[in-house]
Amino acid sequence: MDRRNKGISRRVLLTAGASIAVTAMAPPTQAVPITRKISAGPEEPGKRADLAEQAIVQRHLRTLWGRPQRRLGTLVWPASVLDQSFLRWCYWWQAHLLDCAVDAAYRARTPERIDRVVALARGIRTRNLTGWTNRYYDDMSWLALALERADRLLGVRFGDAVGELRADLIDGWNPVVGAVPWRSGDEYYNTPAIGPTGIALARLGELSRARRLADFLYTRLRDADSGLILDGVHEPGGRVDRTVHTYCQGVAIGLETELAVRTGESSHHRRVAALVAAAGDGLTNAGVIAAASGDDSGLFMGILARYLAEAALALGDTTAADIVHASARAAWKHRAEVDGLPLFGIDWSRPVTVPEHPGTFPQLTPSSAVSPANSSRDLSVQLSGWMLLEAACQLSAAGR
Repeated sequence: MDRRNKGISRRVLLTAGASIAVTAMAPPTQAVPITRKISAGPEEPGKRADLAEQAIVQRHLRTLWGRPQRRLGTLVWPASVLDQSFLRWCYWWQAHLLDCAVDAAYRARTPERIDRVVALARGIRTRNLTGWTNRYYDDMSWLALALERADRLLGVRFGDAVGELRADLIDGWNPVVGAVPWRSGDEYYNTPAIGPTGIALARLGELSRARRLADFLYTRLRDADSGLILDGVHEPGGRVDRTVHTYCQGVAIGLETELAVRTGESSHHRRVAALVAAAGDGLTNAGVIAAASGDDSGLFMGILARYLAEAALALGDTTAADIVHASARAAWKHRAEVDGLPLFGIDWSRPVTVPEHPGTFPQLTPSSAVSPANSSRDLSVQLSGWMLLEAACQLSAAGR
């Protein structure tokens, strides 16, 4: 994800697959009524997560290029024929879609959910064209995390995919800087790449490197005044991008949580508690995770929720659990509905903004248009809502 060019998404338009006949695609998704006259809905966290899952499956999931057992999520909904052709490629959104599918299958295992995990992973591998890897260390770490969880939690393995991703992450290591850059050959060392890479390496047995990445974030990118983790630093030179994002806190919390559990070192426990407190103080609104916007940033809130839940589950952090539960209640309360299924907004603390006329999403309005209602079209925004509800469900099931 390109965080140095603010407001620019890394949705890559490639010509590969352009030879796929558009007649093989499904018709454009029709604009449908959207309403704020929502039902009370189920109270049980698992049933709410079910509905979030169903919404994305029905609206976004499509077969890739007519290939059997290969599926991906359209980046917007309603989707045009072009959207459904998957010429626009956003690797890291699909990795998070796969991770959410793993959440659902682990919560309530069914053959359909396992098949979906398999089809999504195969879809990513096929659409990526060159294998499992690419140039971006954040992308590869997110996919490594999703595939590792599919193997560990579900017993679903995709050959040596995780091994290939692990090797590329290690190859990207700069021993002088003590971290991995944003992408191969780049000089920008940012939290969005370092955090998930550290989590992946910790889970894959590379604790020494994971520790160094955690130390890099703590010593080089932690703001002393707020306690929050900044975006990144340019090396050589040391020029820091002081932008603060919710998901940067999420991945830093996730990395420190992994190290706290795996090493037992009290320093990592203290760092987790401090980061959770700082995020609660600086990046919540009445206890609800702060809003982002559409496009790439639509995933930011959900990523923070995922790793707050990890901290609550693994370390018993009650503040982290409280933020997740408050955010889940708010997102559910303020959702819109389409055909009885939830549609989440970019700000969980406010009601979803619905189009004024005629109560529908315009079919072909570019999703990048600046509009809160239009931002809800993005898969990223809806994945954040699903991720949040799965996190809240995990906490409730554990009595947290």
